[in-house]
Amino acid sequence: MNKKIEIQELGHKDYKETWDYQEELFKGILDTKIKNRREDAGLVTPNYFLFVEHPHVYTLGKSGDISNLLLNEQQLKDKGATFYKINRGGDITYHGPGQIVGYPILDLDNFFTDIHKYLRFLEEMVIRTLGEYGISATRSEGETGVWLDVGTPFARKICAMGVRASRWVTMHGFALNVNADLGYFDNIIPCGINDKAVTSLHVELGLEKVDEEEVKEKLLRHFAILFEAELVKEKTEA
Repeated sequence: MNKKIEIQELGHKDYKETWDYQEELFKGILDTKIKNRREDAGLVTPNYFLFVEHPHVYTLGKSGDISNLLLNEQQLKDKGATFYKINRGGDITYHGPGQIVGYPILDLDNFFTDIHKYLRFLEEMVIRTLGEYGISATRSEGETGVWLDVGTPFARKICAMGVRASRWVTMHGFALNVNADLGYFDNIIPCGINDKAVTSLHVELGLEKVDEEEVKEKLLRHFAILFEAELVKEKTEA
């Protein structure tokens, strides 16, 4: 098993370009697994973790409802936003500046073959990271992601998640609101849930801006512990 994970910082990058790049890495791992199965080639499958910040974009998962997007095509243009139907699970969500988006592209055969455990570990990574800022975050039963004040009228989501997996290879991932403009969430029914709000770390801390690089370092530290992984950082312009 290969527990090394290559960390790639993609910077500020268009959603579609990043999606295409994810698909390229995803397919490469799948092709290697198929070759191993057919030829007993003994090839090691790589693992990746992409960090990226997207321009304003709304994405709808394969099980999502388009009516949860509250903007028409012209209104999207007016707001400088784009929209994509994509192949992850989940409903509609927003990505944009001030949000840390992470895409782990892993061969779970290198770790554990349990997609439920995988999602819980991603949530736990975020929960532990927020705990370092004095934020008590948790899960909401039946709703993937990370939340604050669950079970109260003030319940609000701070991190959305949606993944795709095939032959135990993952793609897509999580979006943690750190310095996000929450006004963009007013244009959707986030994740199809219309009775809970959305929040951002800077709002919860009462700060103008949170150091996003520091948040990434904390996320990676907890990720490495949970997955018992060795992280290898590489700067790339994919």
